[in-house]
Amino acid sequence: MSSQQFQETYESIYTTGIKLLQYLQEMRAGQLSEGNNAQSLQTIEAEITTALKALQEQKYQVAVIAAMKAGKSTFLNALIGADVLASETEACTVCRTDIYPLPPDGVPKLLEYRQGQRKPLVVAQGSAAAIQKQFLQRTHDIRTTANKEGTLRFQLEHPIEAIHDYSSLKGLTLVDTPGPNEWQSEDLNFVSLKQTALEALRTCDAILFILDYCSFKDNTNSELLQELIEQRQEVLQHNTGKIYFILNKIDRKTEDDRPIDEVISDLRQMLVDFGIPNPNIYPTSAWQGLLAKLIQQETATSSHLKNFKNFFSGRYARENEEGDLIAPAPKKIAPQALEDSLIKKVEALVIQNVIGNSGWNLLHDVLAKLDKAAKAIEDSINLRINGWEMELQPLREKIEDYANVARGAIGQVKGVKALVEQQEKKLISQFRDEITEFAEKAKQTIQEEIDLFVQSWLSESTELEPSLPDELNEEESLPKLDVPQRLKESLTKIFANVLSRSESPYEIRCETEEEAQAIKEDINGVCAVLIKNWWSNTQDKLSRDGSEIRQELVAEIHNNIQMISDDLSKHIGESLDIALNINPIQSLGFEFQGIDSQVQYYTETFTKLTTEKRKGFCRDYEVDIPVEEQLSYYGIDLRKTTESIKTEIDNQTLGSLAIVEKAIKKQVSEDFRNAERQIYDYIERFQEEFERLLKERANKEAKADRIVAILEFQRDELHEYMGELVTLKEVLNTWKPGL
Repeated sequence: MSSQQFQETYESIYTTGIKLLQYLQEMRAGQLSEGNNAQSLQTIEAEITTALKALQEQKYQVAVIAAMKAGKSTFLNALIGADVLASETEACTVCRTDIYPLPPDGVPKLLEYRQGQRKPLVVAQGSAAAIQKQFLQRTHDIRTTANKEGTLRFQLEHPIEAIHDYSSLKGLTLVDTPGPNEWQSEDLNFVSLKQTALEALRTCDAILFILDYCSFKDNTNSELLQELIEQRQEVLQHNTGKIYFILNKIDRKTEDDRPIDEVISDLRQMLVDFGIPNPNIYPTSAWQGLLAKLIQQETATSSHLKNFKNFFSGRYARENEEGDLIAPAPKKIAPQALEDSLIKKVEALVIQNVIGNSGWNLLHDVLAKLDKAAKAIEDSINLRINGWEMELQPLREKIEDYANVARGAIGQVKGVKALVEQQEKKLISQFRDEITEFAEKAKQTIQEEIDLFVQSWLSESTELEPSLPDELNEEESLPKLDVPQRLKESLTKIFANVLSRSESPYEIRCETEEEAQAIKEDINGVCAVLIKNWWSNTQDKLSRDGSEIRQELVAEIHNNIQMISDDLSKHIGESLDIALNINPIQSLGFEFQGIDSQVQYYTETFTKLTTEKRKGFCRDYEVDIPVEEQLSYYGIDLRKTTESIKTEIDNQTLGSLAIVEKAIKKQVSEDFRNAERQIYDYIERFQEEFERLLKERANKEAKADRIVAILEFQRDELHEYMGELVTLKEVLNTWKPGL
């Protein structure tokens, strides 16, 4: 499905939906004028409105990730078509920035969300230059104060040139992920980057890894890819199509460098070796693309023009008869320069991927909701026509019979709810066990790492065979968590220059309070990295397992409710001798939130309500390590330190369990209520129609022929819109992903 086809289909679905909505509103207005409350039609109207709103506001997320200064912000600026994000020469991203598209006449704005505050702060608004200046200042402030104000994320509202021709994509959001932060260690930065990438893989519609053409084999890139791939082969194989590797800064290639095709081939082989089959690799020059766009839009500053002339105009110069190189004016060569930057190609490919998968799913779901609404209206009309053609006494009997059947259906729904509550308890128990096991493994692994350090130190300090600590002689009850080699060496490095002999191998003696404080910070640093690294893997697994289990539970709920609905439809159809449509119990993509969003909601809510930091593994980690001041030294007892760490892990476990339990309960409750509401709406709709029939038959029997004629006219008009929906569905199915 091309971008143009998607846009046309999107517009056709919206147009048909609006016509169906207007048709229903006219019908409802007629009923209201006759004294009927038309509640069932109002419910259907709300469903149509929800579908059309989803069509217009559906969010698509494209995450841009870079393990180092690879030109990520410049690349995003090129997509936006404005020099609004601070470039790599000025600063790299310190907090996540969500970039929301504005219409061309909108006022650009930069918002800042802080911990504990419900409303965002307006950092700047107006021109790109004004926003960039204030954004850069805030970035500087956050760095110099180690983010003491608790900035969580930024939100930039700005027109996005890459999608300005597509009203169907006005919900597309670009996600600028954080880069390295000076107030965190290199290891903690790496884990944060990994956590960001894992979340993007779970929640985003496309992920762009930006790699520097000159240094794509950097250790951080290699380690990140290996970490992401480890134990996730199946996940990556299913998501390969939405992952792009952008080899940026190809404008830095010199005549002596290898051809770009060879570099791409080298990168492809590296990615294949890592376990990524058929990686999508595209070279770009984001800087060239940005400058070319600015020139075309006539928004380039003198500085932009100077840079374009200095670095890119020469490539388009032509030699005259006298041997002079003549470079055309920037405006003349900007279109070709933009094409040569390959930015437009990447834009087209990413947009194509988004609309071909997430976009298709949205159109399909909206059509399904509109189709259900149209068939509900059709059923109501057919029921009324049949009710007018039936003798009054038999009609009363059938309505009374329906009331009994409806009560039975409601009882069955309550039975389904009891089963769902049992499943909810099992789900919570499963997650509780996994989080608790994670905590026990974390405590055990840290204990063993400290014991191994002590054993190693004893071996180096005495010629005698060291007596192993009791903990090392105990049989392991759980498999150890993986400890990266660079962190295995960290404890030794921490104590290398300050250890002095002590009667207890678990006591560290420091000559000064400053040395003791430094060791405290280093131990906290190592443990924070270990716990965050382990938790990122556990959280990823829990999120994926949770989404899969939830989908299975939703399917079970819907199957049970669907059987109740089908039995009800069958009874009404046979009783009144009419063909009723199936009432599909739906759970549509735009109504379905994953566990990530629920956990994030409860985490943010908790953060706003309390200043206590250590209430879950998603929060900051820090242990108050006891330091005992002696007469001639400052001592740190590693046994007490280990116990403090274990206590901290236990505290975080309790916080994480509380957050996850709330998230699961809310999800399961919402999923059941969604299905419950659909069956109750169905029951109440027919009950309302029956009551209305009896009332009209008692007062308007003489107008029966005219009323039936009006109903048949309404049905014919409705069939026109239903025919349009069928045609749109057939067209959409020809573009179904995977065909």
